[in-house]
Amino acid sequence: MLVVGRLLRGVVAVAAVAGFAGCSSDDPPKPDPTTIGVDTVRNALLKPADVGPTWKAPTESAAPGQLVSVCGADTTPAAVPGKPSFVAAPLSDEGTEGVQSLTQIGLVYEDAVSSATALATLRTVADACPPSVQRPAKTGDREEPAYTETVTTAPLEEGGWTGFVTVRNKQYDKAHPATADVAVVALSRGNVVLVDQYAIYRLGKSDASANPQFSSDWKKLVGTTLNRIG
Repeated sequence: MLVVGRLLRGVVAVAAVAGFAGCSSDDPPKPDPTTIGVDTVRNALLKPADVGPTWKAPTESAAPGQLVSVCGADTTPAAVPGKPSFVAAPLSDEGTEGVQSLTQIGLVYEDAVSSATALATLRTVADACPPSVQRPAKTGDREEPAYTETVTTAPLEEGGWTGFVTVRNKQYDKAHPATADVAVVALSRGNVVLVDQYAIYRLGKSDASANPQFSSDWKKLVGTTLNRIG
């Protein structure tokens, strides 16, 4: 029995060594199959041809690595939360009766915890937006008539993505009839936060219903991008 006991102890010892070797820290970690890569997000952002024949990349756009303003009016762009990989694709459609623009930003984090924290940070910014602001006319390079802008924020869910949308409506002074509607969408899934801003400016309009397709348009654009990410 002594010999058998030695043999059993030897087998257990070898198995323990083999098991320890198999869990060595030198082994590369297995990739998380739910992680969304930067290239996947970049390729999912819409190109001019995906939206319409009159859309193109604007000649002037925001500084690299910069988000959009969530609250509008004179507020600065929201700060990028954390340290994600940043991809962007701005588009515009300029006509004689107005302008449309689509700013698409993908924030790709290392993990889902970081992206959830980033989304919560952006939601805090949105929740602090005043419901209504009035601004006097501007002169100079950025000339703009006086206006009143209203803001609302609501939760948003789409195809496994969760977040919020902040919608702004700008009514200009009656002496300069025009309207502007802006939707800022922030949605998160896994390790990614998608920030989209769709804006439409109409000249010669002075009522809140001047852009009846605004709501369906931004939802379609955002939904298309989410479907392309998969």
